Amino acid sequence: MTESTRSPRDLVLAFYEAALNEKDADKAKQFLGDTYIQHNPAVADGPEGLLRFVRFRREHFPDSRNEIKRVIAEGDLVVLHVHSVLVPGTPGRQIVDIFRVDGDKVVEHWDVIQHIPEALFPPLNDNGLF
Repeated sequence: MTESTRSPRDLVLAFYEAALNEKDADKAKQFLGDTYIQHNPAVADGPEGLLRFVRFRREHFPDSRNEIKRVIAEGDLVVLHVHSVLVPGTPGRQIVDIFRVDGDKVVEHWDVIQHIPEALFPPLNDNGLF
């Protein structure tokens, strides 16, 4: 499968690995459209805003890791359910990332982030977050 014939699912997975785990701004850039709409208020709009975020993660959290637990893809949308750990040894965060793809480029992003609490109380079920 060539880059131009990748499914939205495969495109987003490759982009996510480059941006969040490899923290390689140059590699991540190839997946971004000329327009990149960002709905997370802590990250600027546009491809350069996302690339600044990737460089920030590389500089400040070089050992961070995002583990994708689930992928849901429908049409031009790809949803990732992620366990994100910025600092190894900490519980991390549970994230749902939603990406919109246009052709062979990632062009829009939404996310919902929940910090995973230390075990302050017993859970009311044994299902876990993932």
